[in-house]
Amino acid sequence: MPSRTDSPLQVAIIGAGLGGLAAAVSLRRQGHAVTVYERYDFAGEVGASLSAASNGSRFLEEWGVDVKAAKPVILKQLIMHNWSDGEVQSTYPLGDYKSKFGTDYNNFHRIDIHKQLLKSAFEEPGEGPACVLKVNHKATEVDHDQGIIRFENGVETSADLIVAADGIRSLTRDLIGIVPDFEMSTSCCYRCIIGADKLRSLGLDDYISNEAIEYWGGFGINKIVMSPCSNGEVVSCYCFYPASVNNLREDGWNIAASPQQLVDTFPDLDPRMKTLMLNSEDIKMWRLYRHQPYPYWVKGKVCLLGDAAHPMMPDQSQGSCMAFEDAGALGIVFNKNFRENYSVSEGLALYEKLRKPRATRVQEASFRARENLNERIGWSSSADQSGKLTIEEVCGYNMRDHLAELMAGGN
Repeated sequence: MPSRTDSPLQVAIIGAGLGGLAAAVSLRRQGHAVTVYERYDFAGEVGASLSAASNGSRFLEEWGVDVKAAKPVILKQLIMHNWSDGEVQSTYPLGDYKSKFGTDYNNFHRIDIHKQLLKSAFEEPGEGPACVLKVNHKATEVDHDQGIIRFENGVETSADLIVAADGIRSLTRDLIGIVPDFEMSTSCCYRCIIGADKLRSLGLDDYISNEAIEYWGGFGINKIVMSPCSNGEVVSCYCFYPASVNNLREDGWNIAASPQQLVDTFPDLDPRMKTLMLNSEDIKMWRLYRHQPYPYWVKGKVCLLGDAAHPMMPDQSQGSCMAFEDAGALGIVFNKNFRENYSVSEGLALYEKLRKPRATRVQEASFRARENLNERIGWSSSADQSGKLTIEEVCGYNMRDHLAELMAGGN
């Protein structure tokens, strides 16, 4: 049998978003030859903040991503406000989170962490050969058995492993025979940002300094989620509202809106939060969908990752973490010595067995948390209802132990 160093995998990754880049870095670190194919000239990340709990942040650290350069705010607590006047109703201190779970609870701006993943994938420092980026490559055909991808520009390529990280509207998912079962949610969401200097001028300094994810509402459709990012230079808000308010039908999460539209959606909201909204920037509307779990994630030489595999509601703040876990799983399964234990096809079967039940559980919990803040990890407790997803289950997860159990014949 050839040694691992004689036969690195040729890996093709479809999509250069957070999940695709995380997979690229994870597989690069195991010595594989990785090419990332992006359909656009290059679409950097857009949007607002994302929180990376320890189950996601530990992989960033393990891969050598420069987390500090991504300018995280380290979250210290969760705060629940009264909807109409902003009074604090309850708090959930995270305590010595790092000691308990192994990393800080990092809150990033999406653009900041995307930049660091780009560096980790395509620049020379770090273990493994630098990945290759091909832009303007829109995949139109995938032969999952042969590992062949054909692109709209006429290029054809082959790979030992194809990772489809092409998002919630994944074409690759369709090409491997999955017909998504989904429906429009009864909820939509605005996202917006506001700079720290503007907040200070408005007398809203505490929104920067609380080092917290802060909530208004959450029991029913209406909910505001606010948190600082970019070293406290930016505060980000996600503002959920009933789809019936404006009957938003347009797809995507980059549909422009005005400050007045945003404020008018929440007429009885805390006046301080309305002041923030009126002075916010980059306001976008976002149509939410509810996808049922897909029957499989793997076919032939192709596997799905991130939103292509398990689209979820944003209400558990776990979408990016689940993508980082998927990427971490690929690096662990296809480690430097994997050929001593299993083939590529067997490794892909292990990947699905390792990831699908856990991601599905988080996905289902995200649906419940959409209209019940008590289902959100941190606020949730298995003491009041057996089976609830808890912060201990999510943040304390050990993927290597889980894989060892699977390989030993466990579940």
